[in-house]
Amino acid sequence: MLKRCGEKMRTVLKGNVVQRNHVIKQGILVINDGRIEFIGKEHEYTPDGHERWIDYSDHFICPGFIDVHIHGNAGFDVMDATPKALHEITQSLSRYGVTGFLATTMTAPMKYIHRALQNIISFQETANEFTQVLGIHLEGPWINKKHKGAQKEEDIIDPTLEQIEDIWKITGDQLKFVTIAPEISGALEAIKVLTNKGVICSIGHTDATLEDVNQAAQCGATHFTHLYNAMRGLHHREVGVVGAAFTKEEMTCEIIADFVHSHPKAVELAYRIKGRDKLLLISDGMRAVGMRDGKYELGGQTVLVQKCIARLEDGTLAGSTLTLDRAVKNLIEGLQTPITDAIYMASTAPAQKLGISATKGSLEVGKDADLVILSNTFDVRLTMIQGKEVYREA
Repeated sequence: MLKRCGEKMRTVLKGNVVQRNHVIKQGILVINDGRIEFIGKEHEYTPDGHERWIDYSDHFICPGFIDVHIHGNAGFDVMDATPKALHEITQSLSRYGVTGFLATTMTAPMKYIHRALQNIISFQETANEFTQVLGIHLEGPWINKKHKGAQKEEDIIDPTLEQIEDIWKITGDQLKFVTIAPEISGALEAIKVLTNKGVICSIGHTDATLEDVNQAAQCGATHFTHLYNAMRGLHHREVGVVGAAFTKEEMTCEIIADFVHSHPKAVELAYRIKGRDKLLLISDGMRAVGMRDGKYELGGQTVLVQKCIARLEDGTLAGSTLTLDRAVKNLIEGLQTPITDAIYMASTAPAQKLGISATKGSLEVGKDADLVILSNTFDVRLTMIQGKEVYREA
């Protein structure tokens, strides 16, 4: 029996605890001072009378989700560059079980990118009770116009060392991811410089060949942005970016598992080849997440949302209205993925990629109590960040 003493009130959650490789059925998880103090069966824990018990016996207790690629939701976008926008985004994200995310920019004139970056840094320095901003993902403007997706073509440029230094002066080590097309002028040198600064360079919005990807990897690139989308596809004589992603075992990929951006079987193929350690679930959400169908804006372009699918006026997919809880649900119900693996790809793999797995991304004693309670139909019932409730279903 584990004995506890002291006056501090603990929170005890009862439910099916989802760990890395197994589920503790009808287990408990004890939270003390924002961290996980105990995980196991109820009979293994001796209460001392200073516990608040919350019963979710027929639910799943999971690590909080981490989204490394999201532009906005709830009617707001990171590129709005206002504290209110980030506040509303963080509050909304907590409804979907996301406990940490990378605020993701997009292609725009550099002065507007700088403004958005400055706003993110300022926001991180203020008290925020909702989903944590774990850093920045710079998506664009260093991409290939041929695979621009919903990025605005006239603002796409080639990278320079001066641009990198200007951005670094604003962000410092909060710049975590940079999406870049390795075949454009100056890209390989940019990848070297960014990698040396500790930035994760991600190949995306690109027409790269296998050889281009090989060179990028040699320069430090380790990741692929939204696999399949906005990149050269697989061909049997030139395997392109998709083929490179599949064959480079050491490199990670992110994927939008809404079954719109990629066919369910394409998502299943990526999971089978890359495995849960190398595949990260993302939303790539834009401001229409959680909103009604209608007309929205993304990077200065009009987006039409119909039946929850976001497209530019020319029909190009424009981000998504996906949330990570739905991505997890899609994998479990649509592809029969084990819940341990689906949660791993939404929580543990992103934490590992960001280098924060010592404190986040899985349910283990001593780690931050960042967690989400999912119903037996995989809907969010409760979200906690460092043991504090930030969302509870009414």
